[in-house]
Amino acid sequence: MGGPSPPYYTPISKSTSAAAAATLFRKPKLYFLAIVTILCSLSYLFGVWQHGGVTTSSAISTLSCFTIPQKNTTIDTQLDFATHHAAADGGAGDTTVKTYPPCNIKYSEYTPCEDPKRSLKYPRNRLIYRERHCPKKNEVLKCRIPAPHGYKNPFKWPLSRDLVWYANVPHKELTVEKAVQNWIRFEGDRFRFPGGGTMFPNGADAYIDDIGKLINLKDGSIRTAIDTGCGVASWGAYLLSRNILPISFAPRDTHEAQVQFALERGVPALIGIIASKRLPYPSRAFDMAHCSRCLIPWGQYDGAYLIEVDRILRPGGYWILSGPPIHWRKHWRGWERSREDLNAEQMQIEKVAKNLCWKKLVEKDDIAIWQKPLNHLKCQKFRKIFKNPPLCSARDPDKAWYTDLETCLTPLPEVSNNEEMAGGKLEKWPKRLNAVPPRISRGTVNGVSPETFQQDLELWSRRVSYYKTVNNQLAQAGRYRNILDMNAFLGGFAANLIEDPLWVMNVVPVEAKVNTLGVIYERGLIGTYQSWCEAMSTYPRTYDLIHADSIFTLYKDRCEMEDIMLEMDRILRPEGSLIVRDDVDTLVKVKRIADGLNWDSQIVDHEDGPLVREKLLFAVKLYWTAPASAN
Repeated sequence: MGGPSPPYYTPISKSTSAAAAATLFRKPKLYFLAIVTILCSLSYLFGVWQHGGVTTSSAISTLSCFTIPQKNTTIDTQLDFATHHAAADGGAGDTTVKTYPPCNIKYSEYTPCEDPKRSLKYPRNRLIYRERHCPKKNEVLKCRIPAPHGYKNPFKWPLSRDLVWYANVPHKELTVEKAVQNWIRFEGDRFRFPGGGTMFPNGADAYIDDIGKLINLKDGSIRTAIDTGCGVASWGAYLLSRNILPISFAPRDTHEAQVQFALERGVPALIGIIASKRLPYPSRAFDMAHCSRCLIPWGQYDGAYLIEVDRILRPGGYWILSGPPIHWRKHWRGWERSREDLNAEQMQIEKVAKNLCWKKLVEKDDIAIWQKPLNHLKCQKFRKIFKNPPLCSARDPDKAWYTDLETCLTPLPEVSNNEEMAGGKLEKWPKRLNAVPPRISRGTVNGVSPETFQQDLELWSRRVSYYKTVNNQLAQAGRYRNILDMNAFLGGFAANLIEDPLWVMNVVPVEAKVNTLGVIYERGLIGTYQSWCEAMSTYPRTYDLIHADSIFTLYKDRCEMEDIMLEMDRILRPEGSLIVRDDVDTLVKVKRIADGLNWDSQIVDHEDGPLVREKLLFAVKLYWTAPASAN
C-alpha cells in the first residue's frame, strides 16, 4: 500500500577546519538556496493549479519539494455533505478539464442494460428479452443523467418506507392498476405506501406475522431473504424492522417503476428476472426465499427456476409461496383459471420440490412453506431411485455472472452425519456478523484465513472511524440510507455501519481475484456480482453514498475510467457522496474526471498518514436537475 519514504535532507555537523572553508562559499550558497526556494514555490503553485486549487495535505506532500511528516490530516476546504433538497439548476461550470454535458431528459430513468428498446431485439420465449442486454462500447452515453425537475432528497428512514416524492418517480400507473390491492396511493405531491399487496390485503406486516406463526422469524436463524417478483417491495420493507435483511428484485416492468419505487422507499432492490441465466448471487446465500403471486412458472422448463432457488438457498433454508396455485380450491374462480389447470400447476411444483429433497412443512390458508435439507446424505439414497434432476457436474456453484441455468441439482458440501449442516453451521444473528464465516474456517476461500478475517475486522473499524472524521455526515444516523460498496471483499465496510439505519449493497466484482460474496452472505450481509465495465441493474439515483476501494486499479486496462465514473454519477443521487480509495497517481486522474462531472471533490491523506501512496478522494455530487420546460 505504501511506497518508499521520500528522501529527507539530513544535516551533517561540520568540523572546525571546515568552518573557514564554508565562509568562502556562503554568498554563492545563499544564491543557490534562494533559487531552489523560488523553484520549489513555483512547482507547488503549479501543482495546486493542476489539482483544481485544492490544497489538501496530500497535494502538498505530493507536489512540494520538501515533505514535512504530518501526524494528522488537515483539510483546508471542507466539503458540504449535507442535503438541501433544492438548489439552482446547474451544469458542469467553468473548468479546464473535459466536461460531460447533461443528457436529454428522456434518459432520466435510463437503465443501460435493461433498455426497453434494445430488449425488443431479443427472444421473447422464457422472457429472455427482459434479461441484461448491455449497450456496445460505441453506444455508451457520455453525458450525465438528469434528475427530473423538482427532484427532492427522499424522506428519511423509516418515514421513507411509507412516503415517496411524486417528482422523484412521476408515475401514477400503479395507483390505478393496483388501486384495490392497497399497494400505493397518490396524495398531492407524494405517494403513500400503505403496505398492501396482492396476497396480503391486510398489509405486509400482518402477512409477515402469519409467516412468523409457521416458522421462527425472531431467533436470529433467518437473516438474509430474497423476494422474487417483488412489486414495490413491501414484504422486504416490513421485514427490515425484524432484523431480516432482504434483496427484492423484479424485471424492468410493464407496471412502471416498481423497483424504482422500492429503492426510493429505502429498500434493497435490483432489476432482475429468472429467465435463462443464474441469479447474480452465490450458492447457499439466502436463509429464506419468497414469492407472492410473482407469476414465475416454477414447474415449467424441467423445474429450472425452482432448481435455481435451491442453488441460492442455504441448507435448512425456507421457500415460501403464496398465490396461485396455493389454496386454489378457494380462489380458482377469482383467478379466472380452471381447477384442472391450477391443480396441474401445483402438482408440478410439488414434484420438483420433492425431487430437490425439500420437505413441505405446511400449507395453511394462502401460504405454503418448504424447507431445504441440511445436507444431501438422505437425498443421495433417494436419488438412486429418482434420478431427475441429475446432480450437477463440477461447475462452480458460486459462478453466477451470465451463467446459464441448469436443470441439475447443485450438490451440497459433504458431511459426516445426517444432523450436520452442509458447508458449516452459521451463528445466529447478530453473532453471525463477526464470527469467522464457515467458508473461511473450512479453508475454501483462497488466501483468506481466520487470521486474515480478524485483521480485516480491525482494519475496517479503523477506516470507517477515519471516514467519519472527514465526512461528519456519515457519523449522523439517517443522513445516508442506500449505500453501495463497489469492491466489498469480506464486507468490512458494511459491517462497521451495521448499527446505523442504512443498508449496504456489497458488490464483488467479477474480475476480483477471489470470489468472497459467499462469505459476505455468511456474515448476514447482502450483495451481488457485477462487472464495472458494464452498467449496474438499477435505476438512476439509487444510492446516497458510494464507496470504491481500488476499483480503478482493478479495472486498469480493462475498461475506460470515465465510463465507470459516468456510471457512478448515474446511480448516485444529487447531493450524494463518494469515497474513493486508490493510488495517488490514479486519484489525480479520477479527480480530473470528477471535476468534469461537476462533483465537488478533494483528495485527502490515507488514515495512516501522508507517507502512504494510497490516498482517498471524498466527493459530493452537486444538486442539479433538468429544467422545468424539459419535464
